[in-house]
Amino acid sequence: MSDIDFSESEGSGRRGPRPGCWIGLVVLVLVVAVGAFAYSQGVDLLKRALSSPPAHPCGSAGSKATIVKVQAGDTWTDAAKTLCHRGVITDYNNFIDAANGAKKSLQPGSYRVRPSMPESAAVKELSNAGRRLLTPVTIPEGYWTSEVLNAIVAKTTFAKPAVQHAFVKLQQTSLPSYAHHNAEGYLFPATYDVEPGVTASDLLKMMVAKFNQYAASVSLPSRASQLGYSPGDVVKVASLVQAEARRTQDMPKVAAVIYNRLRAGMPLQFDSTLHYAQQSRGTVGTSKATRSMNSPYNTYVLTGLPPTPIDSPGADALQAALHPAQASYLYFVTVNLRTGATKFATSYADHLRNVAQYKQYCQTSSEC
Repeated sequence: MSDIDFSESEGSGRRGPRPGCWIGLVVLVLVVAVGAFAYSQGVDLLKRALSSPPAHPCGSAGSKATIVKVQAGDTWTDAAKTLCHRGVITDYNNFIDAANGAKKSLQPGSYRVRPSMPESAAVKELSNAGRRLLTPVTIPEGYWTSEVLNAIVAKTTFAKPAVQHAFVKLQQTSLPSYAHHNAEGYLFPATYDVEPGVTASDLLKMMVAKFNQYAASVSLPSRASQLGYSPGDVVKVASLVQAEARRTQDMPKVAAVIYNRLRAGMPLQFDSTLHYAQQSRGTVGTSKATRSMNSPYNTYVLTGLPPTPIDSPGADALQAALHPAQASYLYFVTVNLRTGATKFATSYADHLRNVAQYKQYCQTSSEC
């Protein structure tokens, strides 16, 4: 038996890869890897170029804090442009990145910002509604227009002549048609945020706009028509309810008394209308001389509603005027001035008994 040579010979088909092939394969793999990496980086750069806002040259920073205003509907991109232009931030894209990272909402309003502040700090400032610059002006229910104007002067930097001028112009141009150019009753009681740049005229228009908004929400004109009254008359009734009712739960009953007396042709006999005519606060009742005064607001002498509302009624009083209690009450009297407890009556005899209870209360109370 001859020896068998298992060594590979030329042409046998079992040759292993040569060293040169290994090197070529490695080079090929490296080229593919580098190419893939370069491609991914290029895609990322392209995506960033497409998704990122273009660079905006930022203005030079001043030496003092400045006020910027964010409008309702502004985006972080809008804010970035403003801050960059004013020199508040130095890097537009860093601000956008900080805003995206913070995942907070931009809050409309005016803000005091310092020059060259960190972009993340600027984002934090503009997303905090508590940092807005504003002066709250609260108008309570039942204020006369004279008291509203005094409150505006007291709580803002507006000069009294400017407020008065704005008020005159408001009555000429910006009231509902049924107000007949008299703003009494149409400066809606609420808290208003006065930001930098807001004028006295702007503030007064806000109050009328607030009234119009609420009137629309409760369908004031159509509901007034259902009651058989004009919208202006219903506002008058609401102002009387606001002045006379001590408790919210009594407001619909007071409104019922007003409508019932109007339908019966009875004078309203409300002290509040006389207080309005005299612009006097601090007293509960009125004297005999006051009740005989010559005034279109003397509801002891005249029948019907006063010529205008007598204060700024709030939402509860307006609701009561639009939806009075279904009752036949003709009289009411507050028998406890501390708690506001009020008694209603259909007959005059019952009313006199309630009045006696009020007088008994006054014997032991200094509030009368």
